This record gives sequence, structure tokens and C-alpha cells, in this order.
Amino acid sequence: MITFLIRAAIFVFSAALGLIVADLILPGFHIDWSDWWGFVLAVLIFAVIQSVLAPWVFKITRRHAPALLGGIGIISTFVAILLVVLIPNAGIGISDPLAWVLAPVIVWIITALATWLLPLVFLKKQVAQRRAD
Repeated sequence: MITFLIRAAIFVFSAALGLIVADLILPGFHIDWSDWWGFVLAVLIFAVIQSVLAPWVFKITRRHAPALLGGIGIISTFVAILLVVLIPNAGIGISDPLAWVLAPVIVWIITALATWLLPLVFLKKQVAQRRAD
């Protein structure tokens, strides 16, 4: 159970990190920092939508467009960003067409790297304990 909670926290943290990086490097992608609660809400909604959409998009893509299977992460990230941007008080906005294209790629890359690397750091002790048992 602890491992599940740590992995969930890592996923939420990685989503926040991805959105922050997109805000820092994309001129048309903006986070409203004056309302920090809106950003927290956006991150939580994004993480939930992303975790629900990825398996669903995989199932639909596998059935109807198998050539797109490699882009499932980017597709579900785009849809999650789209839904979060549509929420009025979520604190995230996109005003540039190029940002609509690049934001999902940036957020997906950062999220993928963070969810791959952070468990190595935070779960190292648990892995060592299990190996010792």
C-alpha cells in the first residue's frame, strides 16, 4: 500500500513538473501563479485524467488505429491538457497554436522521465529491504 501511495505521489509530482517546465519554456503556455490552488487543482485533475485516459486510449487505438500505438502517451497527455485548459479555474491557459503542439510533447517527456527516475530514488530502500528478506 505504501508503494502504491509513493508511486501515486510521484505521478502527481511528475505531472506538476511537466506542466511547470512547459510554462517555463513555451511562451504560449501559461500557469496562473496568482492562484496557487488553481494550479494544484489543475495538476490533480491532469494526473487523474491522464491515468484514466492512457489505458482507454490504448484500447481504442489498438482496436481502430494500431499504427498510432507508439503515440498513446502523447495523445492522452494532449487530451488531459485540453480538458484541464477547458476548466475555468484550473489556472492553465494556452494561447499559441505552437504551444498546443509542443506542450503535450514536453509534458509527456518530463512526466515519463520523472516517473521512471523518481521511483529509483524514493523506492530504493524498499527494494533493498525486500532483497534482504
